[in-house]
Amino acid sequence: MTDDTAALPRPRTAVLFEPRNVWRTGLVVLGLIALAAVVLQVLRAGSSLLFIVFTAWFVSLAMEPAVSRLARRMPRGAATGVVMLGVLGFVALFSALFGNLVVQQVTSLVETIPSLVDQALDYVDQQFGVRYSLDDLLAQVQQNAGSAASVAGTVAGGILSFVGALAGAVGTFFIFALLLFYLSADGPRLRRWIASLFPPRAQEATLVVWDTMAEKTGRYVGARLVLATVNGTLSAIVFAIIGLPSWLALALWTGIVAQFIPAIGTYISIALPVLVGALSPNPWLGLIVLGWGVLYQQVENLTFEPRISARAVNVNPAVSFSSVILGTSMFGVAGALLAIPVVAMLLALLDLYRTRYELVPALAEPGSAAAGDDDEPADDAGEATPQDEGPPRAQQPDA
Repeated sequence: MTDDTAALPRPRTAVLFEPRNVWRTGLVVLGLIALAAVVLQVLRAGSSLLFIVFTAWFVSLAMEPAVSRLARRMPRGAATGVVMLGVLGFVALFSALFGNLVVQQVTSLVETIPSLVDQALDYVDQQFGVRYSLDDLLAQVQQNAGSAASVAGTVAGGILSFVGALAGAVGTFFIFALLLFYLSADGPRLRRWIASLFPPRAQEATLVVWDTMAEKTGRYVGARLVLATVNGTLSAIVFAIIGLPSWLALALWTGIVAQFIPAIGTYISIALPVLVGALSPNPWLGLIVLGWGVLYQQVENLTFEPRISARAVNVNPAVSFSSVILGTSMFGVAGALLAIPVVAMLLALLDLYRTRYELVPALAEPGSAAAGDDDEPADDAGEATPQDEGPPRAQQPDA
């Protein structure tokens, strides 16, 4: 006996589109495409402004510990102004000292140009058997008046370009300072406004993320300031003892550049004092400065630098170098300066919300709790550590 149902055709499902729904779907797709195009155009046209806003917000997070302490004794706007004026005063002092050093070195170089030219001409005369003097070179330059005029035009164009770039930099600085003041002075209100964009169940986590970013960023910058102070103070003492020209400006340069320029800051910071010492009347000063720089870096890397950095946010050197390369390729010098603090902040957030597990005894370091005596039972490898029971509660900001 055959089954009659097997011979029946399978039912077909037909999807009917109403013209109204088709038009509505098409309009939604076109609207999304237009919105994406507008967003891309805004990002492309305003990328520099968006980067300034992000940098100002990041610096406001770094200023938050100092502003919060001062806000307990004065209005928050006044506290923000005091901190910004302090930073601006330090930058002005550093620029004045370093500018004086640059003027001295340029003046010394200009004064020694004739003797350097005479030495070069004597070397050429000895090697090639010709006789050239400085007067001959000046006469040849006067004969090529057209070339001199073209060179003068090129120099004038370069000066105009420099003036334009300087004016743009001044305008960018004022925009940055204004955004920084408002973001720092109005930080608690901005914090509450951002939290209000999320449902109640996510507001606590939003505030925790904000507080963690502010805390870790402030600790990172504070650690760099401590290390820069130690480096600059000790370098100033050594430079003053050996009689290095412009020792105070070079000590400030060494401390700041070594700590706040990632990856290559250590080499740049010591290269300038070595060059100044080598070009001084006592060239052996350059060797002493080089020896001091190598000695200090070894002592710093092996003693107090790991302890100070571990209390803030300790970033792996490979991660630091990679982040600096990425930041430089994306945003130039500013990206290189902000790369390590941003990565440190992201790692702190990742460490806050990830779940950690105890290592098995075979993987634990010697002397740790997991690598204790075999007679003691080890914790279950799948059990999370007690500190990961949940994120900390959000802190109440200063009004």
